[in-house]
Amino acid sequence: MNCVCKDGRARGMFQFYGANRTGRWAGRVVQLQNLPQNHLPDLGEARELFRTGDLEATELLYDTQDTLSQLIRTAFVPSEGKKFIVCDFSAIEARVLSHLAGERWRSKVFEQGKDIYCMSASQMFGVPVEKHGQNSELRQKGKIAELACGYGGSFGALKAMGALDMGLTEEELQPLVNSWRLANPNIVLFWWDVDRAVKTAVKDLIPTSTHDIKFEVRSGILFITLPSGRKLSYIKPRIGENQFGGESITYEGTGTARRWERLESYGPKFVENIVQAISRDILAFALKQLKEFKIVGHVHDEVIIECPMEQKLDDIASLMGIAPNWMSDINLRADGYECLFYQKD
Repeated sequence: MNCVCKDGRARGMFQFYGANRTGRWAGRVVQLQNLPQNHLPDLGEARELFRTGDLEATELLYDTQDTLSQLIRTAFVPSEGKKFIVCDFSAIEARVLSHLAGERWRSKVFEQGKDIYCMSASQMFGVPVEKHGQNSELRQKGKIAELACGYGGSFGALKAMGALDMGLTEEELQPLVNSWRLANPNIVLFWWDVDRAVKTAVKDLIPTSTHDIKFEVRSGILFITLPSGRKLSYIKPRIGENQFGGESITYEGTGTARRWERLESYGPKFVENIVQAISRDILAFALKQLKEFKIVGHVHDEVIIECPMEQKLDDIASLMGIAPNWMSDINLRADGYECLFYQKD
C-alpha cells in the first residue's frame, strides 16, 4: 500500500494515511519495529539534501537506495518547537536472564554500571572493549554471543546471527559457546530447571515452580505465570520426541509458514519466552511511570517521547530505571538521546 505522512510535523504523531481495502483513505498506526537502522555519519545533511529533490547531487554523493532506507526513521518528526527524547533499557534481556538465574557475576556487572556486551567481548577477544572507545567495533560481536548463547544457542545460532560476517571463524564458534556456558553455570542450570518444571506439569498435571516462575496445565492449556502475574499460554501441550530421541514438549500454535501446527519447545526456548515476556512487562511498567509525558511511540525496549526543548533526558531515564514491585531487586538502567527527527543513536 502506498502511504503518505499527513501533517507529521504539525501533529507530531506516528500515523500514516493511505487507502484501505475499500479504496477509502483512513488513518493507520505505524509499525515502527524493524525499521532499517541509520549509520550515516552525516545523517542530517543527507536528509536535507534528499528533501531538496536534487537527484543529480544525491546520486553523486550517496548510494541512493541505501541512503533512502536509512532515512526512513527521519520521516517521523516532533511538533513545531518540540523535540524527541528516545530512551531505552540497557541490555534488558541480559539483566532479566541474569537476575532470574542468579548469575551473580553478571548482576555485578550491571550494578557497577558496566556494559555486559563489552565485558563479554573483552573476555572473548582478550582486549579492553568500550562502547564508544577502544575496540568499540568488537562490542557487536559480544552482543551477538550474548543473544545467541543466552537461550541455549550453539554453533548454528552464532552463524545465524552473522558471527562469520563479523570476522569470527567457524573454528572459533563452538569453543566460544563452550566458554560462555562454563562462565554462566547458573543460566545453564536455569534452562534445565525450567525444562523439568514444564515436563512435570504436563506429564503429571500438577502445578510446579522454579525461579519464581509457576507452571500449570488447566483445561488443556499450559500456563506459565510470570512474576508480574501475567500468564503465557500454550495450547494442548503434550510430551513428544525430539530429533535426538529425547523428550520434548509440543503444543499447538502458528508456525513459520503462518499455519496452525504442532510446535516443539524445550527448556532454553521456554526461558527465552519467559525473559522476553518479563522484559515487555518491565517496559509496560515504565510506560505507567512516564504517563505524564507525551509518549508517541515505543519499540521493543525503547520509548519515544515528544517534549519541550527544556525537558531533561535524565528525568526520563531515571523514571525508566525504577524497578517494578514484583521484581524490586533487579538492577535496571535506561539510556537515551535527544533528536529533532527520529533516528537510531
